[in-house]
Amino acid sequence: MMWQDLVFLAGSVFSIAVLAPTIRDPAAQVPLGSSVPSMTVGTVYSITYATMGMTFSALGSFGVATMWSLIACYRSPGPVSGPKTIARFVASLPGRARRSVTDALGAGPSAATDAEQAAD
Repeated sequence: MMWQDLVFLAGSVFSIAVLAPTIRDPAAQVPLGSSVPSMTVGTVYSITYATMGMTFSALGSFGVATMWSLIACYRSPGPVSGPKTIARFVASLPGRARRSVTDALGAGPSAATDAEQAAD
């Protein structure tokens, strides 16, 4: 066993402990834009650690990914809860990307506001 495996496991256990109050608090609202990417990164890390033979790190990262998935499903603002929440977020990504591109090109709603402020 590598000592790094235990260090990564310790970091994951700390993350799980820090995230637990958010799951227990029914009033907590965490945006999907934060929780879904964090869940995804935890999953990718878990798979990566597993392929490197770092079993404890993989299990720890899987635990972190699980915590973030619970937060995404049950502590995000919106009309639905549960796994449908993640599906709703994924379905909204093309529209979000389109708005980001139009804003970056200066054709979105914030472009008019920027132009008006520049004229002041």
